[in-house]
Amino acid sequence: MRHLKALGIKFTVIAIVLYSILPLFLTAGLGEIFFMSVLLTGVTYIIGDLFILPRLGYFSATVADFVLVTFLVWILSVLFIGTGPAIFASALSVGFGVALTEAIFHIYMKEKVLTDTELDKGFYRAHMQTEIAEEEDIHALNNKVKRDEND
Repeated sequence: MRHLKALGIKFTVIAIVLYSILPLFLTAGLGEIFFMSVLLTGVTYIIGDLFILPRLGYFSATVADFVLVTFLVWILSVLFIGTGPAIFASALSVGFGVALTEAIFHIYMKEKVLTDTELDKGFYRAHMQTEIAEEEDIHALNNKVKRDEND
């Protein structure tokens, strides 16, 4: 249930960003924006939120979402809407807008959606520890042991 709620939030945010930016640059219809929203939500949720976020952290997941969204909006715009110089500008704008919202969404994902077992699959720097110990002189230890044995 928590994944469905997260998907709903993500879909709503992506649809709002797409509907806010694409009509400024392109002649995108409501059906095209809806289809792009569904596709972007599914791809970025699986790759960015379930795969990259637990393994590499917030920053890497946000960058990956920016790249994915920019690339997918660019390709889908070329396929559905047409070509032109405004397509890449619109894809960059949508990618940037989604990346800003994803930075906040990733906090929500980590706090409320991903369980401890899902997070343990990842590789966090917080799990790494440094061992600090003083090295003792082996000869001094051997001499101490010999003195203790003689006493």
